[in-house]
Amino acid sequence: MKIANFTDYELIEAGNGNKFERWKDVYLLRPDPQAIWQINFKACKDYKKLNAIYERSSTGGGVWNTIKPFKNEWIVSDDNLGLKFLVKPMGFKHTGLFPEQSVNWNILSNIIKSNISKKGEIKVLNLFGYTGAASVACLKAGASVTHVDAAKGMVDRLKQNVSLNGLSDKKIRYIVDDCEKFVDREIRRGNYYDIIIMDPPSFGRGPNGETWKLENNIYKFVEKCAKLLSTSPLCFLINSYTTGLQAVVMENILKLILKDKSGSFESYELGLKATNSNIILPCGTSALFIASETK
Repeated sequence: MKIANFTDYELIEAGNGNKFERWKDVYLLRPDPQAIWQINFKACKDYKKLNAIYERSSTGGGVWNTIKPFKNEWIVSDDNLGLKFLVKPMGFKHTGLFPEQSVNWNILSNIIKSNISKKGEIKVLNLFGYTGAASVACLKAGASVTHVDAAKGMVDRLKQNVSLNGLSDKKIRYIVDDCEKFVDREIRRGNYYDIIIMDPPSFGRGPNGETWKLENNIYKFVEKCAKLLSTSPLCFLINSYTTGLQAVVMENILKLILKDKSGSFESYELGLKATNSNIILPCGTSALFIASETK
């Protein structure tokens, strides 16, 4: 397991189906399905600082209940890569950022920085890109980025994050579209990428009622995306939050589909360590192909 270290984020404690977090100077308590063990949150020294609790509704979804007033949105920083991001408590318990993914931002950034001088331009495709932390990291490292997400609000938030980091003059395409339809068009256009990143949902529905279920659709989708890799690709990264799927599942998919590529394959869990108890909270899995020439 790879443990994230994000400067302005702290997992204070996890358990009872929830996690108690500090986002810079804002303290939140929100659900996490992995934290099934029992814990006494009120015994945490910082619990009295709690600003808001996300409480689920019996009819689905939930609401943020404010305990102590705080800003509607604010900026958090990761000094490791010199990045800044806007965070905001949003619907369905999210804040617009997954700090455990800083592990992968560092990997991608290092690959880009190590290869930019010999390749000239490194093209990155980020699918299901959400608010774009990975896109910002790749952009800052020197790559040109195509960011795709079906939700306009998420792409708009990416634009804010790009501006916040002083990268608005860099080469980035903002695409609001269904990822599979976009990939189909890119194949027809003959466009290619050196790095492909994807963070597909466990389940979703398309604009015309199409159903996406990761277990059923991911293999064929990765197979399709592999057609967009350049003749000398650098890496292919898949993230998964689907409970019950082992990390090696996505690694196996990459190995089978990219078997003609020279390089290494690995998979790993991502985690956050609670400062109160040192318990590690699992936060999904990643599978990574890195081409031989990047080493």
